[in-house]
Amino acid sequence: METLILQKDKLTKLIEKLSSSHVLYGPIEENGFSLFKQIRDFKELNLKYLLTRVPPKSLIFKQTETLFKFIPGRKGTVTSSEINEEKSIIFAIRPCDARSFKILDPVFEGNFEDPFYISKRKNTVLIGLTCNSPEKNCFCTSFDDSPGSTENVDILFTDLDDKFFVEVVTEKGKNLIKSIEDVFEKSTKNDEDSKRNIVTNSVESITRKMDLDGLVPKLDKMFDHELWHNTAQKCIGCGICTYLCPTCHCFDMQDESSLREGARIRVWDSCMYPEYTHHASGHNPRAIRMSRVRNRVYHKFSYFPKNEDITACTGCGRCIDYCPVNIDIIDVIEKVGVIANE
Repeated sequence: METLILQKDKLTKLIEKLSSSHVLYGPIEENGFSLFKQIRDFKELNLKYLLTRVPPKSLIFKQTETLFKFIPGRKGTVTSSEINEEKSIIFAIRPCDARSFKILDPVFEGNFEDPFYISKRKNTVLIGLTCNSPEKNCFCTSFDDSPGSTENVDILFTDLDDKFFVEVVTEKGKNLIKSIEDVFEKSTKNDEDSKRNIVTNSVESITRKMDLDGLVPKLDKMFDHELWHNTAQKCIGCGICTYLCPTCHCFDMQDESSLREGARIRVWDSCMYPEYTHHASGHNPRAIRMSRVRNRVYHKFSYFPKNEDITACTGCGRCIDYCPVNIDIIDVIEKVGVIANE
């Protein structure tokens, strides 16, 4: 793996070069919260953020996306939306958010390929940023991940105070670096040691952990346990835990039309909403909130691991941070372990 150094006084030049050849997205602060938006001015970039409220999955799996337009009637027509093939970069994505795409990929690239997702994914370079100071509810290490992991990014930046340590991971990353290599310098062993020490300290600062050992068979035995009723009594069904989750991928199809034209639009949905499983016949297999709360847990920690051999959680902690009634997924899984061992 090639390693380089970027002096911070050359960051502006780097951003200019990246913006000239790609659509560049990065963390920008608005109204006290960070979110990923297209960078049009270097001064907007906020590299002090930890996590954006809305995960950067929204850049690849759009919250609202028009799939095709139509003109109704006997002589009607259907016009498919153009597949977006623009070259883009997600700059300063955290390793846990980069890992979310590893979980989303089999959903959209599986038996039924989604050309909208696949095209954006293929044409996007992920430039990661190591977490030097994780938050109290971060638990990425529970998934054999790390605040400084290079596993799911093309390039990884680590802040070394006056400079960035840069690791070039994939061919996609190497090709990008070749076009802008004049802004970088060679790294030294001291730089590598500094990065290693930062990651070690970051890992040690993560105090929360989710015990995944034998979790799938444990859940298999307690589908009808009162734990789900007790948890659901607290839940208000707002859907924040799913909308802000970097791995949730539920969506709805909506036809919006006037007398003369219309469009089929895909929008994010949530399994926490009663309408999500409401059948045309009137039947709803998850009519009560308990079954929806239970399904969210089982989908991430039982069904997805069984189907794709990976847990559908990154340990980012957003669902804990933003739940208005303080439902804590780590506590829920801990209770599963206690009950299973009784």
